[in-house]
Amino acid sequence: LSELLEQAGAIILNRRYPFGYADGVEVPPQYARIQVAIALELYAKQGAEGQTAHSENGISRSYEAGDVSPSLLKQIIPMCGSVMTNANS
Repeated sequence: LSELLEQAGAIILNRRYPFGYADGVEVPPQYARIQVAIALELYAKQGAEGQTAHSENGISRSYEAGDVSPSLLKQIIPMCGSVMTNANS
């Protein structure tokens, strides 16, 4: 479970900071619920990673995406910043 939460945290940070982030950056508190939801989704898909359709004995499955649902990812607002250069250099 802790590995899935860590993996979900990395997914959030990579989406939140698309141009990279410093070591030690933690998942912002407002994304704690989404982190749990992503971890739950990753857990539920174990053994059926990337499944796009499956039907057996009246049970059908298909996934939005192989890893994490776009509906969860679009709740994460990406951030970026600008690089300041020293004009005297």
